[in-house]
Amino acid sequence: MKTARSRLSLLILAFANYASAQEGQLPQVTAAEHAIQSDQPTAEGNAAAQANNPLANTKALNFHNYYIGEFTGLDEYGDQVFVRYAQPFSIGESLWLMRATLPINTYPNGTNHDTGIGDFNAFAAYLFDTGDPALSIGLGPQITAPTATEDNLGSEKWSAGFAHVLFNGKSKKIQYGYLLTWQASFAGEDSRRDVNAGAFQPFTFLQLGGGNYLRSSAVMVYDFESDDYTIPLGLGFGKVIPTDQAVINLFVEPQYSVLDRGDAYPQWQIFTGLNFQF
Repeated sequence: MKTARSRLSLLILAFANYASAQEGQLPQVTAAEHAIQSDQPTAEGNAAAQANNPLANTKALNFHNYYIGEFTGLDEYGDQVFVRYAQPFSIGESLWLMRATLPINTYPNGTNHDTGIGDFNAFAAYLFDTGDPALSIGLGPQITAPTATEDNLGSEKWSAGFAHVLFNGKSKKIQYGYLLTWQASFAGEDSRRDVNAGAFQPFTFLQLGGGNYLRSSAVMVYDFESDDYTIPLGLGFGKVIPTDQAVINLFVEPQYSVLDRGDAYPQWQIFTGLNFQF
């Protein structure tokens, strides 16, 4: 169970980094200007596309949930709830995005399940001026703090690394991109396994009209300590609802691991989300 606990801790870190294309900042361009430049037919169509942009020019508050129905090598279930806030800021003439994530985890402990706060994660991404407001690129440092309320719910390690994200919203029909992260532990509980993990999340959004869209955004994880990994695939449905106060984005996406090595990765899970852009 000790190996499984270490793997669960790694998953906590990997999914805490997940951006799922919902929050951030582009160079300062109005919605109307972006709709024209990216060939969006209406402001509503632009809102639907930009609601899934991890670097959109807006503040964001997101509530995400992963219900894990089964782990690889474990006949157990689990759950992760993420409360995530993102806000753009500037340093001199440079544009940045800050994003902070606090998880609430439920994981097996060998006899039952523990539920509580997981490890806090934050990153700050520098936003490159690509010359095209429909193409967004960000890169910056990240850090994870051992804030878990139970040993089983976190790594008990301080970890740091980088996050890199790209979003291409040039098409009015399909948007795509990826999030690439890596982090390694540098301090913490000596008895716990070191963290050295990368995660790659390709995402694609197919607009159906009327704010409806199809989505795929499963997160691949590779453990450089053990060479274990998981490669899941997902396919889901979402609905974007623009209002006067915020753009609301609701979605559900079942995901299944099609290739994996090692225990305690999600064999299958259901990813749901409620996002607000202000």
